[in-house]
Amino acid sequence: MTYAVTIMPAAELELDEAYHWLVAQTPVHGPMWHNGLLDAVLSLEFSPLRCPIAPESRDAPEPIRQLLYGKRQHAYRILFTVRGQTVNVLHIRHGARDRH
Repeated sequence: MTYAVTIMPAAELELDEAYHWLVAQTPVHGPMWHNGLLDAVLSLEFSPLRCPIAPESRDAPEPIRQLLYGKRQHAYRILFTVRGQTVNVLHIRHGARDRH
């Protein structure tokens, strides 16, 4: 079964901000990180329910799941919902960021 993946405006903005910050720090690795993160997002087309429920789901009207991209202190959390055959990416946040 294949799902349609939609990146919501807030997640697009967060992705752009993270990309621009990373390019300023390390111009060579910024584009590679960006492409890898987009590949991770697009992997949600297949089996998005493999991802665990995120802590934010506790306060949400529907389950919010998370996919981690990156390693340890550099990991980003891709937060999304699944409605029918559609995956809605809500946020892309650095793992160290406050979850509220």
